[in-house]
Amino acid sequence: MVPVVELNDIAHVYVTDREASLAVEGIHLKVEPGEFVSLVGPSGCGKTTILSVIAGLLQPSKGAAYVNGDPIYGPSPEVGYMLQQDYLFPWRTIMDNALIGLELTERLNPESRSAVQNLLREMGLGDSGNLYPSQLSGGMRQRVALVRTLATDPGLLLLDEPFSALDYQTKLQLEDLIVETLKERGKTAILVTHDLSEAIAMSDRVILLNRNPGRIHRLFDIPENIRRAQPFFCPQGAGL
Repeated sequence: MVPVVELNDIAHVYVTDREASLAVEGIHLKVEPGEFVSLVGPSGCGKTTILSVIAGLLQPSKGAAYVNGDPIYGPSPEVGYMLQQDYLFPWRTIMDNALIGLELTERLNPESRSAVQNLLREMGLGDSGNLYPSQLSGGMRQRVALVRTLATDPGLLLLDEPFSALDYQTKLQLEDLIVETLKERGKTAILVTHDLSEAIAMSDRVILLNRNPGRIHRLFDIPENIRRAQPFFCPQGAGL
């Protein structure tokens, strides 16, 4: 079976007028279909750099990157990216924000619009389509961001600390929602987080990075009993 993501000896150097900084080096990684993988480590270890390479937003200085066996040359509709901030447009309604990916990829039609309405309903936002972002809580706004990401039906989701601005209980509830939603749809996901307990609760596998430059330090397979538990009920911090 072809991995959804394959990184072969990835390295990247950021160059400014004053210096060159080696962000990551020697990154080898495979993510299998349906797998949920988390990247954890201290600030500056290259987590977001790796995610940007997979998203096609950054061409690595060295190595090769593939999604579904194809070389990554740029952003692809096969890859959805959910960020820490929701980046909802304040002048667009919740429905219009959720539809923007379909508009940009010229796939908006009555059928896809109906699918987005169903997604909003599944996320507990069925009555919020005509509201504006300022009328929603932070957790609800992140649910809209998830609907927007799922609306284009990507096979791979990249999650860059999407819960860090939320209160603890809302964060756990949204973790549950995302894990359940992705499993139901057979999606593959890569989460970047500083929170080790969050990574353990959500993932099949956790990859610990060290820095200067960022390298893979260790890989952890999460025990079956924790993988089967929802994050809200998972023993936080257990298993490693």
